[in-house]
Amino acid sequence: MASVFTRIIQGELPATFVYRDSEAVAFMSINPIRPGHTLVVPVAEIDHWLDCPDDLRDHLFGVAQTIGRAIQRAWNPRRVGLSVVGLEVPHLHIHLLPIWSMADVDFSNAARSVDPADLESAAEKIRTELEAMGVSEVAR
Repeated sequence: MASVFTRIIQGELPATFVYRDSEAVAFMSINPIRPGHTLVVPVAEIDHWLDCPDDLRDHLFGVAQTIGRAIQRAWNPRRVGLSVVGLEVPHLHIHLLPIWSMADVDFSNAARSVDPADLESAAEKIRTELEAMGVSEVAR
């Protein structure tokens, strides 16, 4: 059975995308800890990050760095946090968050419900910065 992320990538379930290439996508978390909380996900369904081939791992972290720079520009946080947890969905994904304190990486603070307009607003901030950076893989 396909993971929820595979179904999102294939267009079966909705998501608010900010980036897409042949190997990776990035979209807004539907349970964000903070506005701007973005997930970088491989197109290939890989459960555990330890099983990710080296070249794909390097690509995913390159995409994460690009998205992280856009988050930095959009929100000007103290840091852009990065986390690979993998308990909630059995499909490798990288969490990126604008953070000002350790409380900003506490998953127990994740929103249970978010207005899709708020996700779109955060996504548009990231897309705008990606375009300003010259990134051609911006997803709208």
